[in-house]
Amino acid sequence: MTQPYLSATHMRGGYGKADILNDCTITVDRGQIAVIVGPNGAGKSTAMKAVFGMLNLREGTVLLNGEDITRLTPQERVHKGMGFVPQTHNIFPTMTVEENLEMGAFTRGEDFSDTLAQVYDLFPAVAMKRRQRAGELSGGQRQQVAVGRALMTKPSLLMLDEPTAGVSPIVMDELFDRIIEIARTGISILMVEQNARQALEIADIGYVLVQGANRFTDSGKALMADPEVRRTFLGG
Repeated sequence: MTQPYLSATHMRGGYGKADILNDCTITVDRGQIAVIVGPNGAGKSTAMKAVFGMLNLREGTVLLNGEDITRLTPQERVHKGMGFVPQTHNIFPTMTVEENLEMGAFTRGEDFSDTLAQVYDLFPAVAMKRRQRAGELSGGQRQQVAVGRALMTKPSLLMLDEPTAGVSPIVMDELFDRIIEIARTGISILMVEQNARQALEIADIGYVLVQGANRFTDSGKALMADPEVRRTFLGG
């Protein structure tokens, strides 16, 4: 059995002395869409931050492509292939769209014109506004810029924290379509989502967290069909 591309196992940690994660395990295969859902305060975003190195773990291990990265900083993890899009404050509002994207390629030190063209192909609305200040865009377009900037680092694992927060249902569907397209290129996706039902519809694997621990783990389709998951977390 091949090892998952991301394997974050038995994570325990939090802020200060309190543990928010309690033996939490998240794995993602190459090109797979993994979704973390659960009630408010379940530790969803904390799990994502732990994977990215923004939270010191008291217990647990994070492996990326078989390499132990548990003690690496977020910056070092970016160099290893992680891209992270936080829920808020994820663009430079006074810079143009293109300048935002170029910032994503800052660490690469090579020609990134091909990657920029790929981002514009993926997000045509962003391409049309490349000379506009990012802060003038709609919420959905700003999210596309944020995802595009993360893609400019050429990640092998793209992590999205609540990518559809505050956007309309139409924009949410469009973002999810683009996420599927990204995964088809072989990039692994790890996503935290409040819109659990819609996120599980596109998930290859879903994790339902409760109080920082894994309550249910299965394919998105199986979780959608589970009566207890539906009743407790998806509104029936």
